[in-house]
Amino acid sequence: MLKLYIQTTEAFKRLRSDNDGVVSFEYVIVAACIVAAVSAAFGTGTASGIGSVLSASITTIAGKVATAVSA
Repeated sequence: MLKLYIQTTEAFKRLRSDNDGVVSFEYVIVAACIVAAVSAAFGTGTASGIGSVLSASITTIAGKVATAVSA
């Protein structure tokens, strides 16, 4: 356990002194914010928002294709 603690502490020290590591960490934070914003805007379910519209559209298209094939 102590060995793991020392390795983790050393990794954080290297990350703190490495400017490239800080920049890449900032990219991770920005990416997480973008994912959260898109999730909030479009929702994660099909009960409302764009998910509902897409689900209804796909159902309509599938019905029309089935009608065209059977005719």
